[in-house]
Amino acid sequence: MAHPVGIEGRHGSAGAPRAIGGLGAISAPPLLETRGLRKHFGGVQAVNGVDLAVPPGDLRAIIGPNGAGKTTLFNLITGDIAHDTGQIYFGGEEVSGLPPHRLCRRGMGRTFQITSIFRRLTALENVQTAFLSHHHRHFNLVVPARRLYRDDALALLERVGLREQAGKPSGILAHGDQRRLELAIALASAPKLLLLDEPTAGMAPRERHEIMALVARIAGDTGLTVVFTEHDMDVVFAVARRITVLHQGAVLAEGAPAEVRANSDVQRVYLGQPVAR
Repeated sequence: MAHPVGIEGRHGSAGAPRAIGGLGAISAPPLLETRGLRKHFGGVQAVNGVDLAVPPGDLRAIIGPNGAGKTTLFNLITGDIAHDTGQIYFGGEEVSGLPPHRLCRRGMGRTFQITSIFRRLTALENVQTAFLSHHHRHFNLVVPARRLYRDDALALLERVGLREQAGKPSGILAHGDQRRLELAIALASAPKLLLLDEPTAGMAPRERHEIMALVARIAGDTGLTVVFTEHDMDVVFAVARRITVLHQGAVLAEGAPAEVRANSDVQRVYLGQPVAR
């Protein structure tokens, strides 16, 4: 479902928001697509009819106030929780209902808000473990694991700026370095799509810009498609190519950063004013 590009107006429960602006249609078929995706928890509609189309190579930010449904949307896409209705497509194939490990095998990677690393292993061993899992070598009893994929792991650590920290237990690394390590672990699975859930959480302002600039460079160098959630609007507007805004579980607006910044409904949401209906 490739919707027209540009700022999109208020989103109904079905179909695409209207596009405003003259940037034309998304030409490439989407790598990631959701259609009418919904999820409720009791009486709360956490995700309410979300249509999303992310073309290959996009660097897409998903933003919105607390409780807008950003993390729940990620959890639905990655199969961590089941959706109620709607469809999810990845690489042109429907993947609705597939568990996370099968999506990972298809090329979908993810990091979480809370740092997820093996704290007693070194940075190098963490990345080696990711390579072992990706290559189905984690049950090899012949070759010691520490000998496998060492060079590949060191190259990834070099790419994320952690080569000098390779031999340190990951649990003693600074928080920003642990986030970089998570990125290296995710990249070890050679993803086509990487979903980053608040990748700068807990980081100082300078570190936030540095790690997202790193993500942007890696995406540009490799053609990796990235979708990320983020609360720091300076980071979002500096890095994202396109932005999707969620409000109360639905898509409120979508477009290029300058268009989203100028959108009156987005301004109302972030100023705490009611959205016009």
